[in-house]
Formats: sequence, C-alpha cells, structure tokens
Amino acid sequence: MPRPPTQLPLVKFKMTSRLAWAMAPAMTFTKKILLLGSGELGREFTISAKRLGAYVIACDSYDHAPAMQVADASETFSMLDGNRLRAAVKKHQPDLIVPEVEAIRTEILADMEAEGYHIVPSARATQLTMNRDAIRDVAAKDLGLTTSRYHYAESFAEVAKAAENIGLPLVIKPVMSSSGKGQSKVDSEADLEAAWNYAVANMRGDRARVIVEQFIDFDYEITLLTVRTKDGVLFCPPVGHRQERGDYQESWQPAAMTDAALASAQDMARKVVENLAGKGRGWGLFGVEFFVTKQGEVIFSELSPRPHDTGMVTLIGQNLSEFDLHARAIMGLPIPHIGLTAPASASAVILVDRDSDEFAYTGVAEALALGSEGAEVDVRIFGKPVTRPYRRMAVALATGADTDSARLLAKRAADSVRIEYR
Repeated sequence: MPRPPTQLPLVKFKMTSRLAWAMAPAMTFTKKILLLGSGELGREFTISAKRLGAYVIACDSYDHAPAMQVADASETFSMLDGNRLRAAVKKHQPDLIVPEVEAIRTEILADMEAEGYHIVPSARATQLTMNRDAIRDVAAKDLGLTTSRYHYAESFAEVAKAAENIGLPLVIKPVMSSSGKGQSKVDSEADLEAAWNYAVANMRGDRARVIVEQFIDFDYEITLLTVRTKDGVLFCPPVGHRQERGDYQESWQPAAMTDAALASAQDMARKVVENLAGKGRGWGLFGVEFFVTKQGEVIFSELSPRPHDTGMVTLIGQNLSEFDLHARAIMGLPIPHIGLTAPASASAVILVDRDSDEFAYTGVAEALALGSEGAEVDVRIFGKPVTRPYRRMAVALATGADTDSARLLAKRAADSVRIEYR
C-alpha cells in the first residue's frame, strides 16, 4: 500500500537571541530514505537526495561516517546484524530503503520487501549482487552474457583444482568484498595458496568462498553507468578506469570505444539490469563493469546496483552526476537528458598510508589553483574520521580538452593534496 507523505518530527533549534528554544514547524518531505552504508558514495547520494526534498537517515557500523555528517539523522549498527537492521526499519518507517554497501543481511531486506517496504532497486538485486557468485551465474548461465571462464572454491584444494582446469594466469577474488579487497592475479602455482589466504582474509560476511577466474588480457575496462527509470533505461557516456590492488585509482569520461563495442556493452547492461530490477519499481542507477579486449570483444565483469566509485568522475563532467541520477530514478522523477558538460573529465583518488585518528589536509588551495578556463579542478574530501593504509580519503576532479589532459590535471591536483599526521 502507498505510504502517506513523510513528515519530519518537530525539531528543536536554538534562537539566535539565545533566549529560548523554539519548535520548528512540521515539514512534509518528498521521501524518507533509510540509507544502509554511509561512505563517500552515500555522502554524495545524501546531498543529491536532500536537494530533492528527501529526509535521509544514514546508517553505518561506525559513528560520524561521511554520509552521517550531511544526513538528517543517523543510526550506528552493523548491516550484518539482522535484528538491528529490522529494528531500524521498524523505527523509521522509510519510504525507500537504499543499500550503499554489499555487506547487508539481505534476507531481512527480502522480508521487509514482502511486508511492503520498497528496497532499492529490489531485494533480489541486493541479494544477487552481494556475492560475486550469484550475479556471475545470472549473467553467464541465465542471460548468456559473455564472461570469463570461472569456478568457485571453498578450500585451497578446490582452488588448486580450479586453477588446473582454467590455466594460468588467473584471478582469485572473495565472492563478497568491497573496493577490490582480497583480489589478486596469480601467475604461478607457487602463488596460489597466498592468493587464497589473501582472499579469505579480506572477504566480507561469513562465507570462506572465492571465485577463481580466467585472467582477461584486456585492452581497457569500463564502467557503464546504467539508469533504470520509470520511463525506461538510460546510459551515461562510458567511464574508463584504472585499478591497483583491485581498487580504482583513476577514472575518466568518456572512455574511447568503438560504436560496436559500446552497443554490445549497452545490450548486455540492459539485459542484466532488467533482470535484476524485475517487473516492479526496480528503479535506480547500476554500475556495470566490462572488459574490452584488443580484438574488440566486450566481456561482462561485475555489477553494483548503486552508484559506482569510478563514477565519481560524473561529479564534474556530467549535467547530472551519478548520485543525482540515482536519487531522481528511485524517487520516480524525470531524467530528460544525460550529457557531458565538458569534452572530457577525470578523477584521481587521494589515499593514505597508515592508521591514524589525528590528521589534517593541506594543499587543497594549491590543487584548486590548478584550474583554469576550460580546465576546471575540484576536490571532494570525504570526511572519514580515521585513516588506514590505502584508504580512499578524497578525490580530485578535473576537466580538459581530452581525456589525456583531464587525467593529467586530476593527477596533479590529487598529488597536491597531502595528509599530515599529528
């Protein structure tokens, strides 16, 4: 049944005269959103959703997470704690439940959906994409999409057998992880056990299971940001990206590719998104990743039913960022046009190298001063309260006359921002 318009509870604010506390008038919001996961992607989504009049409750496993700092309210609990997850839903009675991370007790979301709550894009999509094995089977077996050869393994013995069947080199990944954690390329049999141990040590959830897959000697890889709206499926210009340690380091838009390769990627993306979304209100933005070989073959890799880290480049180079698109789509609002606002744009991450809870950013002014007419520069600091090795703390963004110049400028800006430890 449709839910009544969400009303914000009466909120206290302190008068500038400091003579009394007053009660703000009740306000009607467009949607009440329970955001599950509050990292940098959730932060930008929250900003986009609030610009459209939404009331956002940001949830994460630690206090002061990035999205919590800009949301209307927050809850701190592990998304894998089913009881706490259910309690948060019952407490806030959201119009939309929006997962931002993979590590969620998805069976609770399925129960909530059966009770009438709207899971974005759907409980089935969150369940299938939480684990690489489920989404890979849908893509390869159910839809017949082109993928690498692969096997699953739950022990080192099974890893060794899979390697024998697939051949070297290959890639080993946890079936459940985030930002490429636990992923490694294996070139020799001597490295298999270390790769298995690394994958298990960096997995999320409670399943010691990995995917062993053929290494694709790709020419480049892309993310095709695919938006399913109430009016149909839309695509952003393709985003190219480069990874290290399985995690994105830089991205650029548009990625150069042939018309035939782009059409193939769009066809596969449409098929898998429509399958995951189902026949209901499975609206939202999906980050669909592909490899493209030197021969022009397009190979499905992975999918996230939410904004993608490589898509942060859209914060500077697109008329609507991926976060704006996600917010509009899930709220059933129109998206008349998606287009580039510059010939090319790029992003470069800003990482740290140690654990600390006492640090400061310097060089932001230096980075921003690199901008000029026709070559804009921006910096987004995520507001994460602690650092740890290789943690992404900020991103530099730039535009340019072409992707090479935009990438160079974004990298220069990222290198200008430094994190000093106290």
